[in-house]
Amino acid sequence: MGTDVRNPADRRRYPSRWPMCRGKELFKEIDERSPDGSEELLSVSHITGITPRSEKNVTMFQSESLVGYKICRRNDIAANTMWTWQGAIGVSAYDGVISPSYNVYRQRQDFYNPRYLDFLLREPALVDVYDSLSTGIRPSRRRLYPEEFLTIRFPVPKREEQDRIVNFLAEKSSEIDKVVSVKQKQIDELEELKKAIIHRAVTSGVRGTGKGEQETRGRVSSRAKMPQEWRRLWTAALPNGWKMVQLRRKFNVILGKMLSPEASTPSDVRLKYICAKDVHFEGVDLSDLKEMWYAPDEIRQYQVRDGDLLIVEGGAGAGNSAMVKGIGSQIICVQNSILIVRPKETDSTSYLCYCLTDLVKRGYMNYVCSVATIPHYTKDKVLSTPIPFPSPPVQREIVAYLDEKCAAIDGAIANKRKSIEELTALKSRIIADAVTGRMEVE
Repeated sequence: MGTDVRNPADRRRYPSRWPMCRGKELFKEIDERSPDGSEELLSVSHITGITPRSEKNVTMFQSESLVGYKICRRNDIAANTMWTWQGAIGVSAYDGVISPSYNVYRQRQDFYNPRYLDFLLREPALVDVYDSLSTGIRPSRRRLYPEEFLTIRFPVPKREEQDRIVNFLAEKSSEIDKVVSVKQKQIDELEELKKAIIHRAVTSGVRGTGKGEQETRGRVSSRAKMPQEWRRLWTAALPNGWKMVQLRRKFNVILGKMLSPEASTPSDVRLKYICAKDVHFEGVDLSDLKEMWYAPDEIRQYQVRDGDLLIVEGGAGAGNSAMVKGIGSQIICVQNSILIVRPKETDSTSYLCYCLTDLVKRGYMNYVCSVATIPHYTKDKVLSTPIPFPSPPVQREIVAYLDEKCAAIDGAIANKRKSIEELTALKSRIIADAVTGRMEVE
C-alpha cells in the first residue's frame, strides 16, 4: 500500500511486501557547482527524460557560460523544478551539469537499481503526487521544492526483484520498439511516395491530362529568380503551355494582424484566431483556437473563409501551408504569423498549396528564408516565389488527382500512426504495472 493519509491525492498502491521509506531517508539533495563550465549541459524533460542538450533540437536561449551550473553525476536524480509536476525528473545516465534552478538528488545508500528508479520516478501515479505537492499560481509558475519532494514515501523492493523488473522491461520494451521502428519506417516510405507523387504532378502534370498538351521540355522565363538547383528541379520537363511565374501575378497575399491581449476600446470583441501552431500540411486545425480582442472595423480584412490558403510566415514551421475547410459562418481571423492567399482570378489555391508543399518538402525554405535566428517566409518572399502554372482546367485536374492519391496515402499513414500510439501506450502500461508491482515479474 502506498497512499499517504495526509495527502488524499496520493492514490498509489504497492505490494505489501515492499517497504515504504520517506525520500529524506533514501536521498539527499546535492548542490555541487561547476567551477569552469566545461561539463556537458543536460536537458531534463517529461518526454525524453535526461539527455545531453546537444542531442536535442532546442531553440530556447542558452547561457553563454555554464560556470555555476549544478553538477549532475551518473545515477544522480535530476529534476526540472518547474516541470516536475509533469514528470520532468529521472535518473541520469550521463555526467554533466543542469540549470542552477533545477534540483539534484543522490541515493544515501545503494537502495535502487538506477534503471528501476528511473522508471519509478516517472510512473504516472507518482507524477500525480508531484503535482499535488507543487506550488504556484499557474502551471508555468508551479514548483516542487526539495523539502516537499523528500517527504514523499517511496517503495523499496528488494534489489533482486528490481533487477528482474529491469530485465523484463528491457526485453518487452525492445520487442515493442522494434515493431514501432518498422511502422515508422513504413510511414517514412509513404511520406516519400507522397512527396514524389506531388512533385511529379506539379512539374509534369498527370499522365493523360492536358488534352493535347505535350510533356516536352519547356523554356524557363529569365525573370524567374531561382537558384540553379530549383530551376532544374522544377523546370527540367515542364509540359508545353506551362509558365513559370511569380506568385504575385496570380494571387493576393494578406498578412495577419498583431493581436491585443486586452480590449483597447469598449466596442472591441473577442474572436477566435488561427496562429502558426494550427497550420500543418495535413490541414488547418480549428479544434482548439485561441481568442483575442479585435476592433470590429478591423475584422473583415483578416477574416478567413473556406478555400483560403494559409501560410506560416515565421518560426520553425515557416512555409507550412494548408487550405481552410469547415469555417462556415464562423468569424475567425489570423494572427500576424499567418499569411492569407487568395486568387485574383480563376487559379486554384489548392494547386498552389500542393506546389508550396513540394517546395518546402524539398528544402526550399532553407534557401529563401533567413535562418540566422528565426526563419521568415515573409509576404514579399511569398509573392516573389516562382511557381509552374498550367491552365486553370489542368490545375483542377491535377488537384483532383492529388486529392485522391494523397487521401489514400494519408489514410494509410494515419492507421500506422494510430498503431504506434497504441503500442506506445501499451509500453507505458507495462512499465507502470511492472515498477509498481501490479504485474508479477518472474
